[in-house]
Amino acid sequence: MNAKAEADGPMTRDSWAMVTGSTSGIGRETALLLAEDGYQILVCGRDRDRAAETRKMIVSAGGHAVDLVADLTDIAAVRRLIDETRQVLDGDPLDVLINNAGGGVFAPTEATTENMFDDAFNLNVKAPYMLAGEFAPLMAERGRGAIVNVGSLGTRMAASGASAFQAAKAGLSMLTKSWTAEYGPRGVRVNSVDPGYILTRVNEDIRDMFGNYLASLPAGRGGTPQEVAEVIRFLVSPQASYVQGAVLTVDGGKNAVVVM
Repeated sequence: MNAKAEADGPMTRDSWAMVTGSTSGIGRETALLLAEDGYQILVCGRDRDRAAETRKMIVSAGGHAVDLVADLTDIAAVRRLIDETRQVLDGDPLDVLINNAGGGVFAPTEATTENMFDDAFNLNVKAPYMLAGEFAPLMAERGRGAIVNVGSLGTRMAASGASAFQAAKAGLSMLTKSWTAEYGPRGVRVNSVDPGYILTRVNEDIRDMFGNYLASLPAGRGGTPQEVAEVIRFLVSPQASYVQGAVLTVDGGKNAVVVM
């Protein structure tokens, strides 16, 4: 899929933030909050109509956004996305990178094909790796920048039938630590957010399947995309200036308790 950019709103030389997977859910809420904070937003997703919708929501609130359409399971599309981003920035710096796009394989190991496995790792590990490889060194040259990787509670607590997805998210979690060692000393803050059960559009459709799980949470409910986005917003903000290499779990307390 070719990356394609469309823009609205007044162009300024304010800070830029890229949010992958910002066509819905956590990514969209993050894009809206960062736009509120004055960032120009690079909206990125594989659905052209939803990407345009996010852009229009930002613009209608007085912000500026560009939508970039790319399927991050396709490495050629990731390369095109990087080229498109360079063109849009036109010499301006990228100050914030939110590696939010995720998902992948939910199948038993024996039923996971090589293509399914590759898609999980391309989306959750290789695409973030390539984006960081392009833009983190430029952040480091300026001595500032923030990267937030959106992982999963599945990096700490395993579930049957999700081995490829969980392994990929674990890889992304390790990249947070590696990039902290590599770029932290040069002013780039890298952190992770690990959501638990969040009421995204997909999860809303199957909420009835998780009744017992939700009842076991100290919070007693699923989280909202905005609750995760607020944590990402904090990690990007000056208030988190001394937070580096952290993994903040947003899961209603699931990781802290054992159901007896």
